[in-house]
Amino acid sequence: MTELIGLEDGHEDFLSEPLVAPQQSGMRPGVEVGTYRLESLLGEGGMGQVWLASRADGLYQRRVALKLLRPGLTDVNLRTRFTRERQILARLAHPYIARLLDAGVTRDGLPYLALEYVEGEPITDYCRNQRTSLDKRLRMFQQICDAVSHAHANLIVHRDLKPSNILVTPAGDVRLLDFGIAKLLDSNDVPLPEQTRTGARAFTLHYAAPEQVRGEPVTTMTDVYSLGVVLYELLTDSKPYKLKRQTDAEWEEAILAADPLKPSQAVLRYADANDPDLDPGSLRRLGKQLAGDLDNIVLKTLAKRPEQRYPSVEALSLDLQRFEAGRPVLARAQSVRYRVNKYMARHRWALATAALVALVLSASLGVVAWQAREAVAEAARAQAMQDFMVGLFESARGTPEGEPLDLRGLLDASVARGNRELAKQPRSRAELFGVIARIRTGLGDYSEARSLLDRQAQVIASTDDIPDSLRLESLNQRGKVLRLLNQPRDCAALMQPALDLARREQAQLPLQTSEFYSELGRCRRDNGERQGARQLFERSLAIRREMRENTDVGEVENLMDLAGLQADAGQSREALLGFEQARRKLQQSVGDRHPLHVEIGRNLAALRRSLGQLGDAERDATDALAIALEVNGAQHPATLAVRRQLVALHIDQGQFALAQKELQLLGSLLPQRQRPDDADLTEVHRALGIVAWERGDLPRSLSEFERALQIARRAPQPAKLAALMSDQALVLLDAGQGAQARETLEQVRRLRIRQDGADSGPVGETERQLGEAELALGARDSAAPRLQRALALTRKAYGERDPRTRAAELALTRMQAAGGDAAALSHLDSLAELPINDEALRKLGWRAQAYAAQLRCAGNQRGQARARLDGLLRSIGEARPDGSEVLREVQAIRDGCAG
Repeated sequence: MTELIGLEDGHEDFLSEPLVAPQQSGMRPGVEVGTYRLESLLGEGGMGQVWLASRADGLYQRRVALKLLRPGLTDVNLRTRFTRERQILARLAHPYIARLLDAGVTRDGLPYLALEYVEGEPITDYCRNQRTSLDKRLRMFQQICDAVSHAHANLIVHRDLKPSNILVTPAGDVRLLDFGIAKLLDSNDVPLPEQTRTGARAFTLHYAAPEQVRGEPVTTMTDVYSLGVVLYELLTDSKPYKLKRQTDAEWEEAILAADPLKPSQAVLRYADANDPDLDPGSLRRLGKQLAGDLDNIVLKTLAKRPEQRYPSVEALSLDLQRFEAGRPVLARAQSVRYRVNKYMARHRWALATAALVALVLSASLGVVAWQAREAVAEAARAQAMQDFMVGLFESARGTPEGEPLDLRGLLDASVARGNRELAKQPRSRAELFGVIARIRTGLGDYSEARSLLDRQAQVIASTDDIPDSLRLESLNQRGKVLRLLNQPRDCAALMQPALDLARREQAQLPLQTSEFYSELGRCRRDNGERQGARQLFERSLAIRREMRENTDVGEVENLMDLAGLQADAGQSREALLGFEQARRKLQQSVGDRHPLHVEIGRNLAALRRSLGQLGDAERDATDALAIALEVNGAQHPATLAVRRQLVALHIDQGQFALAQKELQLLGSLLPQRQRPDDADLTEVHRALGIVAWERGDLPRSLSEFERALQIARRAPQPAKLAALMSDQALVLLDAGQGAQARETLEQVRRLRIRQDGADSGPVGETERQLGEAELALGARDSAAPRLQRALALTRKAYGERDPRTRAAELALTRMQAAGGDAAALSHLDSLAELPINDEALRKLGWRAQAYAAQLRCAGNQRGQARARLDGLLRSIGEARPDGSEVLREVQAIRDGCAG
């Protein structure tokens, strides 16, 4: 040893390089990992490395934080932990959590995660460098709580919350990182050890909870403790425990047994330290702000026993919100003195004014006189509204005996009378417009309701003393009507600027703000903003569940909203459970006769139809129609929508007589409430044309299509017009008018090229129909390239398994098989086995069976082909009791095979 020391003294470069060269990982700037190119190393730990990387394939530009497991690492636990982190991040979708963008495995078998790259610095460093105010620090901490609460809601415990895992962007928003040791509470996997084989902890000791140090099971309250340490450091710029020696043993002892110093006392110690770099005055002011409520909040989060802490992160966040609002916090004993002091602090200006009024008699008399005038004005307003409504219904007594009351006429009269009698009471007039608009919305008169709400908005904008409750109610109604008029973008643009108003008034006006969040969420959902909609729905539901008033119907609406998001995401079975839960709650709270039952029934029917459960779907739609007729009436938009849904289900099940009956009823109801050129009326005639075609009544089918086209051309929409003409061409081709069908399809092709482009999926569909028309006219040479192009375009636009692609594939394969291609005949047999849970694919499968049998009948397998066709006819007849165009086509093939 002495010789080694001597060598060091004589040679400055002694042992400056390691005796054994470290293993080269092969990871360096410029290396490609999957579809990413490494740029620079961001960080390195015992488990892996994090690199700044960018897309290398040129599809789009994006910089990511690429997390790699260390090359050569064989520890099974760490690899399992890496896999678990990927599963955890895939569950999370929150604006304050760094998102998982991609994942994969390198050519060398190393797993990697591509995470959202966050440019920022740890939250404690950011607040220290920016000299962030206490209010802003608390707001940023609540962003952390929102992120952790989202993780807990997905049954994930982070277990390593610390400032280096909480970055702040230049815009001042937080991002929660590194779920490397997070725990899935609903996982049945064997838990990973808290230590590696070398004894290194997976968690960070300074922010660990006592149960982590003891090696006990962790819960969500473990994260509450770690958040408490982070909050302590945010408030004081120091750790909760003051140690003589910074050893792990002393830290463990402090975490397990020592009481942390109150944050206010920690700050005051700094103030008394005579440090020239610190401002004692500002520190003493901060100490006063922390003393009391914030001290108690922080110490409650740092309780040694989990049951003594906040039961959830939401509870911690709500207590901080109570502190900011000047309300009593739950971390302190709720004594009468404490609550009175908080009340006085919240209302100090009002109380000071009252005291001053009591001392100055003249001022008090003036205030009393002013309040009296206000009371008289309020009473006069209420009396005027009462007199107005009574007078309105008294005027309705003039209705002739035996005739029903004209409700819509009465509403029109009320608007005119309100303008006349309430001209000098703008607030009353605004309230009246809102009430009448709500009634109009309930009747389905959306355009009339919108006009009234626009007039209400003008009154509100020109009046000073309009309360915030009325402003929010007006916005809610205007947004709802815009959404019902299929204008969700206008709805979001109208309501989004008022989001701050709703947040400010959430505590005072919970009913109005919860409805505001719900309506804005529905508009966002219709615009495709699912994540933003989910957050608003969850916020609205939380408010309603905290309210003492009966908000059962509002909760049902929010449950429906959340189930609708699941349906949008393709989670049909989960969405079914959500709507069933909403229906049960609605039945328990208001019974079986409520307009929401109609909407729930429609959604259930649509979901069951998508799952192929047509009988159950028809039952739900029928029940919804019965309720709609009772609570809404035959002409209400919701009732008409259920009828259209039933028509589609009847057609899916081959019940064409029932479908025709419903369509004729729809055709008689629509002109009573809509314009003659309304798009809904066009759809009725189109559907009647399809039903007549399925039933073999080709002249009537062509007549219905012609009526539909006449209406559609009054206000042409290229896409809908092209679809209508495309259906008409199918009937023309079936009627033997191939030349006219080809001419119609050429017009459709030109329309779709202008609308969607020459290489679009709709153009591919038209090419397929044109190819079939060419084959019907005997022009095989011109049909072949059309069918090949149709298959290429539909496959590119819709995918391999889409019914539109399969239709092009079937047409081309049939032509090739008819030309003697044995492989094509074999492919026809495979197309005959298409899944039957989709109605379009089922019909294609029937046709494929018939075409294959037709070709075998022309060969030496006539008997087998006839037997196959007879069985197919029986199957189609059972599924289509009212007949169908497929049944006619197969019957024609069977007749041709009889000779």
